Amino acid sequence: MNKYVKYGLIAVLVIGILAAVVMFLKKNSTPEKLYETETIEKKDIVNQVIVTGKVIPEDEIEIKPQISGIIEKIYLEEGVQVKAGDMIAKIKIVPNEQSLNQARGRVRNAEIGLNNTKIEYNRNKALFEKGVISSQDFNNLQLQFDQAQQELQNAQADYQIIRKGSAGGSATANTNIRATVAGTILEIPVEEGDQVIQSNNFNDGTTIATIADMTKMIFEGEVDEAEVGKLKLGMPLAISLGALEKSEFEAKLKFIAPKGVEEEGAVQFKIEGDLVVNDSSYVRAGYSANASIVLEEKKDVLAIKEALLQFDKETQKPFVEIETGDNEFEKKELELGVSDGIDVEIISGLEENAKIKIWNELAQKSDDNGND
Repeated sequence: MNKYVKYGLIAVLVIGILAAVVMFLKKNSTPEKLYETETIEKKDIVNQVIVTGKVIPEDEIEIKPQISGIIEKIYLEEGVQVKAGDMIAKIKIVPNEQSLNQARGRVRNAEIGLNNTKIEYNRNKALFEKGVISSQDFNNLQLQFDQAQQELQNAQADYQIIRKGSAGGSATANTNIRATVAGTILEIPVEEGDQVIQSNNFNDGTTIATIADMTKMIFEGEVDEAEVGKLKLGMPLAISLGALEKSEFEAKLKFIAPKGVEEEGAVQFKIEGDLVVNDSSYVRAGYSANASIVLEEKKDVLAIKEALLQFDKETQKPFVEIETGDNEFEKKELELGVSDGIDVEIISGLEENAKIKIWNELAQKSDDNGND
């Protein structure tokens, strides 16, 4: 072998050894940074619950007929403002043939009874004037005659009600459907020609119209059982409507249901809040809405992201690791306060500007290699 080649191979080997030594020393003298850190800072934390629901009038009045029949005429439309007494619709009476026949027969029977009683009354009146019968006997006949007259009047009145809708022969009182309160007509669920049924003890009756005062609106929603215990009457609500994106309305919680309803495995509690409606926005009944209810609020407090928290496997107490040097960390147990689901208040355990370890992907891979 040529001596120059031999010396060249030796030189290459020496250079390789020196390079390996340099890389080894460099690797051991400069610690690899496995973890990133995040600095604790002061923040405003608001713990709030968002409730989905809708906006509806506080009171909705259903107008029902006092007599059965057919809608002859509808005078107003939905959305119209009305005052108490305004005409909404008119009903045409269609008497039931069986009821009409029974009423007619009752009138005839009352007439027959009255005629018979009248004959007896007139005959005994003459005898009473001559002193033939006693005053007591004549008073009994007088009572029977008066009762027979009253029975005929009652039968005739019932006959007129069935036939025309009114005892006086005029159906205006019962066939004219009028608004009972002032407000806005929300719905008229009937049309001309529809048959309607009167409201009675056995039937709710047909709704002719629904009226509500649109200046008195409420928010109605449902809260999960995990949050309902934190609510109190009088708490402020911030209402946002899907149809009015740029508007936000204020409300106060006025009702929390004492009993929950199970829906899809979760128990929900109904809540209501009085909505303050301004003149510049027209709020329609049935708008979908979200209510934001502030449960707790802290201003300018030390806080970290909840993702930075670790929990002791045995005690389940929260802790973080703070940086004390280059790639050196120290465990610190924490006392937590208010949380908004993203950030959490630190009551004790950390000082301002402390750097907290972030459990990142690089560190996880390193730990896995070390365990292997």
